[in-house]
Amino acid sequence: MAERKELTAEEKAKPYAKYYYLPPAPPAAHHAEMMVDLKPLDPAKADRIQDLNNLLSPGYTEGENGYCVLPDGSGYVALRHPLPGGTPEMIDWWFAWHALEDLRYKIWYPEMHIAARLDPEDRAKALDASRPLPLRFQGLTHHVVEDIGGGVLNAVDISFLTPDDFGFDRARFRPPYAETVAAANVVARGLEEPADAPGLPVAFVHLVRKTEDGIEVRNRFWVGYQIVDKKPVLQLPPGAAIPEEALRGLFLHDVQEFANLARMLPELYREMEGKVA
Repeated sequence: MAERKELTAEEKAKPYAKYYYLPPAPPAAHHAEMMVDLKPLDPAKADRIQDLNNLLSPGYTEGENGYCVLPDGSGYVALRHPLPGGTPEMIDWWFAWHALEDLRYKIWYPEMHIAARLDPEDRAKALDASRPLPLRFQGLTHHVVEDIGGGVLNAVDISFLTPDDFGFDRARFRPPYAETVAAANVVARGLEEPADAPGLPVAFVHLVRKTEDGIEVRNRFWVGYQIVDKKPVLQLPPGAAIPEEALRGLFLHDVQEFANLARMLPELYREMEGKVA
């Protein structure tokens, strides 16, 4: 894990700078148990991206937590994150709010998150209070710089999609099993890669449903895939396979990232009064 960089004087003056200095949050209990002897998941238990809408059913899947290389060479990473005291609105707010400023992205994972920005047109949409809150990130692209354990990724483009455009069955996308979702096509490029390099394709969902004490966020990453015209398309070269170690790194990154978010989001949302500004 990288060291935290010192904040600028301007960043230190922000009311949420205090979150940057918190120690890493402890992982959820089931993740802590897994990490004692972390091994790949049986690929037969993974949730295929082609079966996306199975995530809208009650209960859990055999592939709820874990990582593995799939038979087609793509990678699978899955995690379930409890967020006590959270609400679906908080998740929508977070994804609309945090890319507006580097510090907001950095407080999510201070050791690994470096920068975030929106293009001017998307920034205007994120700040447009007349838009429904989900549409202040869905349809927009976040450009971030981060390290997921294998070195700094200098250009990570996260293009958020609506549930319909990601391929969810709108007739089934409803409470109590689907409250909201942050779903995206991602293209990640390394520090030495040019901006027009094809990069690594990833499709992910952060699917939210309510629990007795708040919400849970069910994350799935399909590394090597993109959603094209509402359908999953494998975009790896023939014979290529995602390295297992890279998937392990993404799993561990997501464990810490969402443990941090679970700890701070309810308080941060209240402090910011749920405003995207």
